[in-house]
Amino acid sequence: MSKRATAALFAIALVVASNPACAGARSGGAHDDLTGAWRGRVQFTTGAFAVVKDLQFMYVFNAGGTMTESSNYDAAPPVPPAYGVWKKTAARRYRVKYQFFQSRSVSTVAEILRNGGWMGDGYGVLSQSITLSTDGKSFESTITLELFDRNGKASAGGNATASGTRLSL
Repeated sequence: MSKRATAALFAIALVVASNPACAGARSGGAHDDLTGAWRGRVQFTTGAFAVVKDLQFMYVFNAGGTMTESSNYDAAPPVPPAYGVWKKTAARRYRVKYQFFQSRSVSTVAEILRNGGWMGDGYGVLSQSITLSTDGKSFESTITLELFDRNGKASAGGNATASGTRLSL
């Protein structure tokens, strides 16, 4: 191979390697990147969820700024995961906003059968401020929850603190 061809291949490889759009998802190599899968502990300090002492979230932050969150309480009553967006605001700092639908609680199986399944009962909006650790393997954050009934009227929400650790192989 000629020197010119070798130099051209090296230049192309350098551009591809340095372009975040070509890099794909990371499993934890970057120290200032939220992209990837995380497991977090959440403790509400105010609102109806403050009594829950073992709340955990699983997060996936996708390249491009979308995210998905699911909790260990998604089955009580069943609710789908939360979906949202995130963006970097400063070095190691991120803003996240995500929403979830709520299902109406029932006291008997007959209610589920009578209604043809679990019925919707509003939605929630979570706003989270995340600070990533210097090694990129953990974070600390604050969360504000806004709850809305099925007509969109605001109801009690709450505030929480959270911490998370990056999942890796």
